Amino acid sequence: MRATPEAPHDDDDGRPEPDEHLSRAGYALGGDAGCIADARRHALAFLDQAEADHRLSVPARTRDLTQLVVSELVTNACKYAPGPVLVELRISTRAVDVVVWDSDPTVPAARAADPDRIGQHGLEIVKAVAETLVVEQRSVGKRITARIPLLDTPTATSPPVS
Repeated sequence: MRATPEAPHDDDDGRPEPDEHLSRAGYALGGDAGCIADARRHALAFLDQAEADHRLSVPARTRDLTQLVVSELVTNACKYAPGPVLVELRISTRAVDVVVWDSDPTVPAARAADPDRIGQHGLEIVKAVAETLVVEQRSVGKRITARIPLLDTPTATSPPVS
């Protein structure tokens, strides 16, 4: 898999806009037993290529979260939708977008937290780690897009030490 760079649209100072995708890559998965691991490997290869091609720094946390989101979304698509699963990865100077399309038009919903439930926590996990999560019904199936920020941002700030 090789990332395909998009033509950047520069602002007045010659730099690409922060939300413009520097590159994107897509691939189809057949839904076989190894497709989830393949999807994670494709995601890491995509991030490695983006770092090399665009001199981006992709923090370890973003790499881990990207693999987690890819794994959860592809698992759900393979489990609930017949046919192929399409995955697209896009990167900008501020975020990685993971886009997964499947043929099932049913829009998933995160369930209420239940510590006794085994499994079926994938969408809850994605919602917890993604900056944004968008589910769109398409003419065939649905498309789910999760955005993972490139910057490591702490969730809580420490109080000043006195």
